[in-house]
Amino acid sequence: CSPNRSFQEPNIMKRTAVIVVLLTLPHTSVAAEPAPLPPAPAGQTWKLVWNDEFEGDKLDESKWDVPDHKRRDGWWSPKAVSLDGGHLAISTLKDGDRYLDACVRTRGKFEHAHGYYVARIKLQNQPGHWSAFWLYNSSVGKIGDDGRDGTEIDIMEKPWRDDRVQHALHWDGYGKEHRSEGKVANVPGVMEGWHTFSLLWLPDEYVFFVDGKETWRTTAGGVCQVPLYIKLSDEIGDWGGDITKAKLPDRFLVDYVRVYDLVDAQ
Repeated sequence: CSPNRSFQEPNIMKRTAVIVVLLTLPHTSVAAEPAPLPPAPAGQTWKLVWNDEFEGDKLDESKWDVPDHKRRDGWWSPKAVSLDGGHLAISTLKDGDRYLDACVRTRGKFEHAHGYYVARIKLQNQPGHWSAFWLYNSSVGKIGDDGRDGTEIDIMEKPWRDDRVQHALHWDGYGKEHRSEGKVANVPGVMEGWHTFSLLWLPDEYVFFVDGKETWRTTAGGVCQVPLYIKLSDEIGDWGGDITKAKLPDRFLVDYVRVYDLVDAQ
């Protein structure tokens, strides 16, 4: 995700107008079943246009790219990516004097604008790192049309091991013109079991959900109009706490990622 992760960080607060609202959802304990899709408008229906259920014994390279380079206080490495019992596992581990974690992304393989994006995730347990489900493209660096020409959309970021979940938008690059808005939702029980994190990206609005319950509705940045690719990542750094206190290996699991478009009903 963006170089300036948390809305608690002073450098973000100094140079961007960020709105953070704390929203509490009812206690869901363990979300054992996938959340339903949002209702489709009259005369339309949802069509599945891309998905990965993570079956098999290795990542589908026709859908995902796995970078291999330093990232913050760790190293994004294919060694930290595996499939386990129908789930994608992104691990955090110690490898000699390096900490490894990973990112998988659909760059150049699936880039899409608008629709409904959902992932079913079981979160990590240990401090020092954070998981994220997000959309991105290098167009985020463009300046001049607010976020319409490119926005980093953080559907879910989880640096805390409590009930908080962050949603965020970043646009106009990551330098002096950078702008962002976000919301922190309080979701009791989110650290327990499986949960769905999703985004309804309309041409004129973003709507975020956790377990099918709306957590944030916004038009910040003017709403992105260009295709973005999907990223599932783990990052090591101070925002997540002290990695030296973590009992490793740790990991987060992804049951599926699905993308739907609204189409005319037959």
